[in-house]
Amino acid sequence: QVQLVESGGGLVQAGGSLRLSCADSGRIYTSYTMGWFRQAPGKEREFVAAISWSGSSTNYVDSVKGRFTISRDYAKNTVYLQMNSLKPEDTAVYYCAAGLQPTSQVSWKDAYWGQGTQVTVSS
Repeated sequence: QVQLVESGGGLVQAGGSLRLSCADSGRIYTSYTMGWFRQAPGKEREFVAAISWSGSSTNYVDSVKGRFTISRDYAKNTVYLQMNSLKPEDTAVYYCAAGLQPTSQVSWKDAYWGQGTQVTVSS
C-alpha cells in the first residue's frame, strides 16, 4: 500500500523559512513524478512544484519561483520543499503527491496523496 507522509509544517513569520518533507513507502518513489500542492481556506487546491523521477526536471508555479525549491533524496525515499522568503499568502495546507504526470502538468487527478501539513505565515 502506497503511503505518503508529510512533515515540517508550522507557524513562521513572514520572511522566514520552512522545509517540508514527504516520505513514501518506497514502492513508487523511484519511478514517479513527485509534486507539492497547497490549499488555502476557501480556495481550490493548486499546484506548487514538481520534480521528475530522475530529478532532472522541475516545475514551479510562478508565485513561488525563486523562493521555493523542490528536491528528492533517493536514499531516504523523501522529497523536500524548501520554502524561503515566506509570505502570508503562502499560508495553506500543503500536500505531497506522486503520479505519472510530467512535471509540466499542473492538474493531477490520478495520483497518490498525503494527508497534508499546515503552513501558517504570519505578517
